[in-house]
Amino acid sequence: MADISFFGSKSRQLGGLDISTSSIKLLELAPGDRGALRVERYVIEPLSGEAVVDGNIANVNAVSDGLQRALRRFGSGTRSVAIAMPASAVFAKKIILPASLRELEMEIQVETEVAQIIPFALDEVNLDFQVIGPASSPDEVEVLVAASRKEQIEDRVSVAEGCGLKVVVVDVESLALEAAFELVVRQLPKAASGKLVGLVDIGAAVTNFVVIRDGQKIYSREQTFGGEQLTKDISRQYGLSLDEAEAAKRSNSLQSDYEDSVLRPFMEKLVLEVSRALQFFFTSTQFNEVDYLVLAGGCAAIPGLVDAVRKRTQVVTCIANPFAAMSTPTKLDTRKLLTDAPSLMVACGLALRRFDE
Repeated sequence: MADISFFGSKSRQLGGLDISTSSIKLLELAPGDRGALRVERYVIEPLSGEAVVDGNIANVNAVSDGLQRALRRFGSGTRSVAIAMPASAVFAKKIILPASLRELEMEIQVETEVAQIIPFALDEVNLDFQVIGPASSPDEVEVLVAASRKEQIEDRVSVAEGCGLKVVVVDVESLALEAAFELVVRQLPKAASGKLVGLVDIGAAVTNFVVIRDGQKIYSREQTFGGEQLTKDISRQYGLSLDEAEAAKRSNSLQSDYEDSVLRPFMEKLVLEVSRALQFFFTSTQFNEVDYLVLAGGCAAIPGLVDAVRKRTQVVTCIANPFAAMSTPTKLDTRKLLTDAPSLMVACGLALRRFDE
């Protein structure tokens, strides 16, 4: 089986390391009071525009330098981490197997099933599986299988280990996102029991729309639109390089006409993309409404976006904050954490692996 485990095992200390297109996020959670969790520390370190392309590390040196900067700011936190692969680089599927199989027998069966589906030889991939729970029949179990090309995993592992980190778990970004999303859903009225909750995760290049009901994903779709479009708009408007535009966007140091000339038109496009995502959901399923929308990703914190989405879609809308029920050390800037929370969803889901049963 795999040399590196997708699902891994519970670790006493574990940080969530999210290497995304626009930045490196590193987060550590710790046990808090009365069974709650505490945000121990976190850092977000920007990356140059060509460091990570389409989810793949294109410039190892740039990512390594960024991770080193992040670790210096992170301080003396844990050096064991969980990392995530982009969903596009991972074959993930749920299969049904007999509940009576022993672990070795199940491993052989999983390999047989996967070998018939993936276009690579098994010795070229890292393959792992995890029993989710009983299937509809009492004699069967549902098993989640994940596989990815070894070379793609090794790129991320080598960068992390080259900076002195130990990779304990390799996860999938979409699964880590959903793990953090569960914390957000609990904050909704009656934990949104029986309700349809849509998560709009606005990444740098891609926006993912996921609909979940009672912890079960019933729909997902990817749209090619994200925060880097705003960076490109800034670059064109003010004659800046993409890296300069990204830095200006993050530092909020743009000219006074920025909001009217660039930000508002971008928001209108983004709201339209959210509306389109909903329409695709309605036309491809039996559903004709969702009960809640949750915005995640760096753009989710744009002032006025929640109200604009709510007005356009007529759906109750909020910003993702998986840390709402967590305590924080006095040294942590809670206002900044609130702003950064929607972009820390994957890192949070990865850090939660420390607390897996």
